[in-house]
Amino acid sequence: MSEVAPSSAVKQVIFLGIIMLIIGLIFAAILYQDAIIRNIMWVAAAVAFIYLVTKYQFILMLQDYERAVISRFGRVNRVGGPGWAIQLPPFEESVVVDLRTLTIDVPKQHIITKDQIEVTIDAVIYMHVNRDNASVINSVVAVKDYQQAMQLYVISLLRDVAGSFVMADLIQNIETLNVQLKEGLKGISEQWGVEVMSVEIQSIEIPKAVLDALHDRQAAEQRKLAKFEDAAAHKREIEVVKEAAENLSDKALAYYYVKAIEKLADGRATKLFFPLEITKIAQEIGDNLSGKNAADLEQIFKKYKPAIDAYLKQAGKGGSN
Repeated sequence: MSEVAPSSAVKQVIFLGIIMLIIGLIFAAILYQDAIIRNIMWVAAAVAFIYLVTKYQFILMLQDYERAVISRFGRVNRVGGPGWAIQLPPFEESVVVDLRTLTIDVPKQHIITKDQIEVTIDAVIYMHVNRDNASVINSVVAVKDYQQAMQLYVISLLRDVAGSFVMADLIQNIETLNVQLKEGLKGISEQWGVEVMSVEIQSIEIPKAVLDALHDRQAAEQRKLAKFEDAAAHKREIEVVKEAAENLSDKALAYYYVKAIEKLADGRATKLFFPLEITKIAQEIGDNLSGKNAADLEQIFKKYKPAIDAYLKQAGKGGSN
């Protein structure tokens, strides 16, 4: 409450002051009406001057990066700035041009590539108006809005150029696409007094389904390559073993075979592997066992015992060698 009262009092004082000023002007007009009538032309000129000063801007304050294209009766008269520039309204009007480097963000574009894949491309343009007077005038006279015109032209050019690539080439040749866009803008930008510094592709978004398919294909290629490498390594291993085996005698091979069986027997394996010769002998014994009595079995074992002893003796000699 203590803060509202003073502001209300100030408003009342200002209002009363305005009322008293108006009343004073009325009394002055009544008292000095003869003088006013005699100087009506001067009064009218003063009123017109005050009106023009409040409605129009006669002095332009331009920064170092600004220029004003001043037209008189609709025709370009001069370029003002930097600093103070004088114009004479309503006969003259001006358009201020910014010479700084501008960044124009091109809206994301959904483009169909040559291989019928929809990608989203985000681009940006870096450009500025040249500082010479002719370029400043052209940026106003030759085009209505050079920034919007530049943006729309890039969109059209981007659809045309990017649509001529397949998706894989488009991703691998972003720099080439940037150069083509810049060269395409160069022709029209010079007519507008604008210099395009660069056109940059910020990002290329690929649909998730396409990315998943690419990843799956890449994974399949890696698996295929790994299988080829495994097969090649296995083939080489077999060749090395074959080369080594060719230099071994039958006794050496038998020795390594018996040693391998001994090692398997020392382990916890539940299966044992026997030499091929013993396996054949055992098969022949098995074929002769069906329907035989104890005496016959004893005769069969006596029959094959020399062969088994001979093989074991030969294997033992191979091991001693």
